Formats: sequence, C-alpha cells, structure tokens
Amino acid sequence: MGAQLRVYKRRIRSVTATKKITKAMEMIAASRIVKAQRQVAASTPYATELTRAVTAVATGSTTKHPLTTEADAPARAAILLITSDRGLAGGYSANAIKAAERLTERLRGEGKEVVTYVIGRKGVAYYGFRERKIADSWTGFTDSPTYADAKRAAAPLIEAVTQETAEGGVDELHIVFTEFVSMMTQNPVDGRMLPLSLDTTKEGEGKGEILPLFDFEPSAEDVLDALLPRYVESRIYNALLQAAASEHAARRRAMKSATDNAGDLIKSLSRLANAARQAEITQEISEIVGGASALADATAGSDK
Repeated sequence: MGAQLRVYKRRIRSVTATKKITKAMEMIAASRIVKAQRQVAASTPYATELTRAVTAVATGSTTKHPLTTEADAPARAAILLITSDRGLAGGYSANAIKAAERLTERLRGEGKEVVTYVIGRKGVAYYGFRERKIADSWTGFTDSPTYADAKRAAAPLIEAVTQETAEGGVDELHIVFTEFVSMMTQNPVDGRMLPLSLDTTKEGEGKGEILPLFDFEPSAEDVLDALLPRYVESRIYNALLQAAASEHAARRRAMKSATDNAGDLIKSLSRLANAARQAEITQEISEIVGGASALADATAGSDK
C-alpha cells in the first residue's frame, strides 16, 4: 500500500471515530431537551403567578419597600449572567456573554457601577481570562439545575439589594440568560428583576389587567419581605431551566452540524483514497507490462 493511501485511510478512521462521538452527543442532547422543556413548562406558570402576586401586593399598598421602590439616583447595578459549564454548544455561551456586555455598557452609560455575578464555567473563564472582577460565581449545574441551585444563587443577590450602596449593596438587579423559543431558536435576553416594575410584569403578562385588592396581615412590608425572596428565586430558577433547554438545543444543533461535516469529509477522503488506489494499481500494471516487455525483448535477443 502506498504512503499516500495509508494517510487517507488513517484520516478516514480518525474522522469516522469523531463522527461516532458527535452523533452520540447529538442523541444525548436531543433526549435531554424533552426533559428540560417539561421543566420549563412546569415552572413558568408558578413564576408568572408569583410575579403577579408580588405586583398586586406592591400596588395594593402604600409601603415603600426597598425591593419595589425605585432609587432616586441609582448608582450600582448587579447583573446575573447564566452561561454553560461545558462547551461544544456552538455560540450559546458567547451570545449570552455578548448580551451581558451590551447591558453592562448601557448601564455604565447611565452612570451606574456594574457588579457581575456569573453562573457557568464558560462565563467564569471569560471574565477570569480578562482579569475582570466577579462578585460571586456558581458552577456545576447548568445542564440540569434544581431549585436549590437557584436558591443558592439568589441569596447573595437578595442580600446585595437589601443593603445600602455605601455598604456594598446595589440599587438594581438584572439577569441575562438564553430564552428557549424552539428547537431551532434560542435568544439571549436581559431583564430587570428588581426593583419590580409595578405597571407591567415579565413580557407584558398581566398588562392592563385589574389586580385584586388585598388586606395585609400583619403588614404589607412583612408580606413583601416574605414574597420577594421567593420571587427572585423563582425567576432565577425559571431562567436556569430556560438556559438549560437552550444549551441542549444548541449542543444538539452543533453536534448535528459536526456529524454532517464529518460525513462530507469522509466522502471526500474516500474519493481521494480511491483515486490514490487506482493510481497505484495503474502504476503496478505499467510496471508489470514494462517488465514483461523487457523480458520478451531479452528472450528474443538471446534466440538470435
């Protein structure tokens, strides 16, 4: 076997092995999307209704609560960025990071200091490589988050919002994550969680709706103290689930593209290998014919 043919066969074996891996990862991601979609569908109504309840309590009372009252001159804002722990998901994490960078620039343009919190190893690596400060980070659960993970991430954020800015607190809390729209579409979005907007809820839910009136026991402030941490946790949990579904969909799409590209490369290498084999066979035939002709000439010369 010629040297060139051996090179082609070695590359074909390598690409075939890679294709098996990417195909397996595609199938795994496809199977996980279904579970992630169910979790998103199950958590979204709870987050929506809790947002409506908190909005109703805030609008139905005259209490000025630090988590629902706009600061006169907001000076510091916190951003929670959700990325992935693993790669091989196309531009999933990069798009979320770009959305966070745009939000950061906008907030700084408004004269606010930005404090960044990050979920996912990709985001942590991005800021670490650029030696940019992160207030806190969490990793290890982005592809299968639980409510406990959301609660763990929400605790320091709620604490920062309740503190005075002079003591390291923040006036606003924003979140950046990838919203799952469909198997083919996942959009990085940003939104403000706190202070809660009292005229509309997330994505216009409840807009123009007449909210019920409430009597508060023991007081509206106590009710807000109890509800708003649950609100932040539920919003973060829903965002984590949306991001997980988006991550699986992006990885499935990336692995399908890699599998298709590997198949095309195998076909191209196979054609080159066949051409090299045909050239080798043609050369061997030419050598045999040439040898036979030389032998016949030599035999004819000896007969004379």
